[in-house]
Amino acid sequence: VQLQASGGGLVQPGGSLRLSCEASGSFFVIGRWGWYRQAPGKQRELVATITLGGNTNYGEPVKGRFTISRDVAKNTAYLQMNSLKPEDTALYYCNVFYSPMVNMPMSDYWGQGTQVTVSS
Repeated sequence: VQLQASGGGLVQPGGSLRLSCEASGSFFVIGRWGWYRQAPGKQRELVATITLGGNTNYGEPVKGRFTISRDVAKNTAYLQMNSLKPEDTALYYCNVFYSPMVNMPMSDYWGQGTQVTVSS
């Protein structure tokens, strides 16, 4: 599987951005999509995850402001980010928990990051 993340950029505080992560290549099923972020000098942290069944989980700093969704037919996950704050500035990574072939176990795969900068 390959992951292509896009949609990052520079935005003013209070603004919005929408990140996309498209999966391509050969795989059997994606059981869970995730967005994580890492700011300079900090550990990578959970932003949001969504399962194949649609169950979502959010990191505390983004609850109520960010929304994760996915389009199974398009093999794409999205992260709608509203009311952005300077502390949201980070490299955002797309992650999938997937199985490459039928009857093979699930494993994690990370895409490249997309930079989000919130600044006036």
